[in-house]
Amino acid sequence: MIRDTQATQNAQRVKVGMTGLAVVLLLIALASAIFSSASKERPIDAAGAAKPDVVANISITNDNAPVTGSGEPLAELGVAPSAPDANSQAAAGNQVIIVPPPTLAEPTARPTR
Repeated sequence: MIRDTQATQNAQRVKVGMTGLAVVLLLIALASAIFSSASKERPIDAAGAAKPDVVANISITNDNAPVTGSGEPLAELGVAPSAPDANSQAAAGNQVIIVPPPTLAEPTARPTR
């Protein structure tokens, strides 16, 4: 009697497990079918939208454009001072200008107690 109930329970567990596995496989197949049909659809052309082939050609021409500037974008914007390059130092005769720090006001006398 005990062996019969264990065998029946084991058979039921196997059936439930196989049914669950089949459901999961069906869900995966359904999701795969939905995504594959969505990727086969032609994109909608909206009026005034960017055309991919034109945008690709524009980006190619911009990559081939000559690079101008000192390579310091912050200095070009005026946000940070630019570092002197080797050509400007050679033209200046390799002179270094030292600016002394500003003088501090004389310290005030400590109050006496």
